[in-house]
Amino acid sequence: MDARAHSSQEVLSTLQALVADDLKRVNQVIIDNMQSQVGLIPQLAGHIVSSGGKRLRPLLLLMSARLCGYAGDRHVPLAACVEFIHTATLLHDDVVDESELRRGKATANAVFGNKASVLVGDFLFSRAFQLMTRDGSLEVLRILSDASAVIAEGEVMQLLTSNDLETDEAAYLRVIESKTAKLFEAACQIGPVVADRPAADIEALARYGMALGVIFQLTDDLLDYSAEQAALGKTIGDDFREGKITLPVIVAHERGTTEERAFWSRTMEELDQREGDLEQAIELMRRHDAFGETLRRAETYGEIARASLQGFADGIERRTLDELISFCIARGF
Repeated sequence: MDARAHSSQEVLSTLQALVADDLKRVNQVIIDNMQSQVGLIPQLAGHIVSSGGKRLRPLLLLMSARLCGYAGDRHVPLAACVEFIHTATLLHDDVVDESELRRGKATANAVFGNKASVLVGDFLFSRAFQLMTRDGSLEVLRILSDASAVIAEGEVMQLLTSNDLETDEAAYLRVIESKTAKLFEAACQIGPVVADRPAADIEALARYGMALGVIFQLTDDLLDYSAEQAALGKTIGDDFREGKITLPVIVAHERGTTEERAFWSRTMEELDQREGDLEQAIELMRRHDAFGETLRRAETYGEIARASLQGFADGIERRTLDELISFCIARGF
């Protein structure tokens, strides 16, 4: 493990340690609310919930509440709610993308089939809304229900931009802000809302969450072309095979020669892919600094996220959230 990876793991460990007791309670709420008399539901839900995710979105909610000095209990079921929304979207995404691996394990749809995955995803969305309404806050309900709608819109936008090389960076960013970053934003907003902090604090943590979510997706899209399958936990080149138009593709296509653009049109728009095409795609990305450009964009969002924390008191909570920005960027190296 290199120094960057070690340092990144330390950041995540620190974050988990700071909210360890709350995270245990969140996990128990998740287990309790996965239960159903229909046996397939807890079986399939448990398959994905226990598949090794970082629980990053619930961690952000717990940490934002701690940063804001919250001393109650509302953040625990709401963190579970955020994880249910995230898990439901994963179940649906894997069906849409026809994915067979997630975090190195067979996806739920590969094990249980597409129909069961979609329906259990619906069940988890419903459980999330039950947890929201039990909280009793219309503002919390507004934030999380708005986020759920925007995430769905983002997934549809991605479907429309797939295989379309006319997609520019602005359209790509709209997709990832919606499908990924919106739930990060919502998780970070809930902490100051339950802590009854002023609007300026809620807005600042919303900006932090949105920027962090964009960084997370930028580096995820980069990793699809630059990481080993064992480290990534999915099949290398999945986005390429599906014709997803991500920033590395956009940059390489825009900077490419006429011949290179014809290659991108054949492989991404027509999905006429042949042996050696993935390797050529990676070579073209390297030639035109698509990876470097993607990381520079992530670093720009890192500056936005860091600036958003400036109004909060210095302490281990703020420092850890600041270091989390570096952790998310470092994933791309």
